[in-house]
Order: sequence, then structure tokens, then C-alpha cells
Amino acid sequence: MAADRDPLSDGAGGRDDVNEGDRDGTRTTPPAPPPFRAAVDALRSARLRPQIEVEPTPAPKRLAPFAYALEATVVDGEQELADGRLVLLHDPAGHDAWRGTFRLVTLIRAELEPEMAVDPLLPDVCWSWLTGALQARGLTYGEPSGTVTRASSHYFGGLSARPAASQIEIRASWTPREGLGGVPDTGSHLAAWCDLLAQVAGLPPAGPGDASVVTLPQRRGPQSR
Repeated sequence: MAADRDPLSDGAGGRDDVNEGDRDGTRTTPPAPPPFRAAVDALRSARLRPQIEVEPTPAPKRLAPFAYALEATVVDGEQELADGRLVLLHDPAGHDAWRGTFRLVTLIRAELEPEMAVDPLLPDVCWSWLTGALQARGLTYGEPSGTVTRASSHYFGGLSARPAASQIEIRASWTPREGLGGVPDTGSHLAAWCDLLAQVAGLPPAGPGDASVVTLPQRRGPQSR
């Protein structure tokens, strides 16, 4: 995967079980190696704030020999404020663009008030939230790459009763530092990612923090569950 490639462009689905190999009639992926299994176990056992619902989802098949994916929704009562997807990739042989054997890839989306969407500093602020979330957890990482996209929708004709809507989308990837046994601290990376997801959704920090941190206001007319 090139550093600037759309990291979630493989929409073919994937495996839910890290032991399952891909079979195309001639090729079989071997069982997942111990470092990948340990990294996935850490994701599964991470303790997260209650407003974020996380569950496994099929992972992309062609981005790396081994992959595991999670999807998350930020929930406030009956309202969904933001959603996202986090994918753990592993190539035991290493990857030149990653400069490591693991890579984390994310997509996060949330709706905005239209006046927030036109703020010229918004993309820079959102990217700083990603790097700040990782740093706040004391995590070391390399080769960060990504995009921040703003989009606006205006409705006409039979849909004209709907108010204009604006959305922020963060696509990013980074290489987590590998620790003992070549295993990154994926549980902490997941916690940092959830911190970012909550911040984009407009939730206050989960614990004591810098009161000057700015979060997005909750989106207009959040979706009911």
C-alpha cells in the first residue's frame, strides 16, 4: 500500500476470524502469526468510554496479509453523533512505506453545523486532534499520513424540506511502535482513536484534561437510533 493510497479503498470485505485464510482456489493465507494475534487480543480487551460502541467488522483483504477491523459509533442517549472504522494491518515481512510490520488505518465521519464547515482552519485543527490524541496517551508512532475532507449537501425538489448538511471526514494511517515481541500497544492506540472520535463528535473529555481543548459542537438534528 502506497503511503498516499486511499487506505480503505478495498471494499471487498474480509475475515472476522484472524485464523481464517483467504482462498481463491490456488492461494491460502497461513494462520496469523503470534504478534498479530497478540495485537488483536489487545484490541478486543481494551476498556473504552461507554458512549462509544465498538464491534468487529469485516476487514479489507488486499491491503496486507493479515487484517482486523473495528467499527465504532459515538452514542449519546438515542442519538448517534459520529462513526468510524479502525483497521489493523500486519505484514510479517515488513513494508517500505510503513517502515514497520504493522499499520493502523482509520476513517472517521461526523456532521457539522454549516458555519463550522467553512472555518478555514478546521482541517488543520482536526489533524492536530489525531496527533494530539496519540501523544496524550504517550504513544510513539511513525509515518503518519492522511486527509481531512469537508463536504456540504444541499437538497432540492422532493428533498427540499431537508436542511443543508455538512460533514467532516478524517482518513489517516500511521505505524505504531512495536514493543516486546514485535507487538505494538494496540489497546492504547484504540483508546487514543476513541478519544479522537469522541472529540470530533463534540463530547467533553472523558477525564481531567486541558479546559482549552476545543471540540466540535454536536451535529444538528442527530440521527435517532
